[in-house]
This record gives sequence, structure tokens and C-alpha cells, in this order.
Amino acid sequence: MSTQQAEKPATKVRLATVWLDGCSGCHMSFLDMDQRLLDLAPFIELVYSPLVDRKEFPESVDVTLVEGSVSTDEDIPKIRKIRKRTKILIALGDCAVTGNVPTMRNPFGTEAVFDRAYNENAQLQRQKPTLHLPTLLERVRPVHEVVKVDLFVPGCPPPADAIHYVISELLAGRTPNVGSVTRFGR
Repeated sequence: MSTQQAEKPATKVRLATVWLDGCSGCHMSFLDMDQRLLDLAPFIELVYSPLVDRKEFPESVDVTLVEGSVSTDEDIPKIRKIRKRTKILIALGDCAVTGNVPTMRNPFGTEAVFDRAYNENAQLQRQKPTLHLPTLLERVRPVHEVVKVDLFVPGCPPPADAIHYVISELLAGRTPNVGSVTRFGR
């Protein structure tokens, strides 16, 4: 049953989106659902997102889409809190699923990356930023290495059609066949 054909449920599904270490491409794909976002609106309540101004992750979230990898000391308690407060946690995009581009620094370590960025080029030598910034972890990790993930939606970024399909299937009470709509790097 499509969301357009379904009757409005008594209670809306509480949906959250989270952005860890990523490029925001997955959130852009989410927004690329365009009119379909309005079609989903009667069935969902967006309770937390970088797209809205809520500061604290709420209790009792039904579905959370997590974009990005776990890369800083602030990401670990954040994703653990999100997991604790979420029924269905979805790793959205290749960074959340595998670590993807952010993990490219893993073989070198954070100090070597900072040295390359801030000290190697004499014209660019400047002090490494630290004020009000979280500490980078020595090793970037995909979300499932820190908390249990219920569904993996690969893609860099996943297409809007795939995100819409996943949300629609969950709203209909079905487990989405993600492999039929997206793959790594797509």
C-alpha cells in the first residue's frame, strides 16, 4: 500500500535524521524526495534532524536515519544515546555503512593528516584548529562497529528513490529489500 493510498494512522511514526562525519549528501538525497516528502508528511513526525532546530535527541524515536561515520570523541556517546532511544536504526549511505571516505585517514593517523594539512606546505603553515572542536578519534569507524544497526542503506549518496522506498516500506510494516534499490557507491 503506497503512502498516498493509506489512511492517516492514529499516531505518526517518529522519524529522526542524524549527521555524523559525512558530507551531507545523504541528507541532500533525503530532501531530493521533493513532493514525496509532502506525501510522507501525514505519516511521519520529524522529531530531530540537522534540518530542524532541535538541540537534544528525543526519547522514543521509531526510526532514525544516520548519515556519516563515527570520527570524533563526541560521536560515540551521541550514537549510543541515539541507539538507546531508537527502535529502528538505519545506517544511511556508504560512510555510515563502511566508513567510506572518512576512513581514508585511518592508515596514516590523525597527527600525520594534521601535519599534511597544516605544516607540510610552507605557504599554508598555520596552527591546527582545536578551539570548540571535538577530538578526532585515532580510527574512524562505521556506525555498526559502535552500536547495533537494524538496516543498511548503501550509496554515496543513496538515491532519493531508495530512501523513499525504505521509509515507505517501513511505514507499511514491511522490511525493505534494500539491494533492489541501491548499492555501494551508487
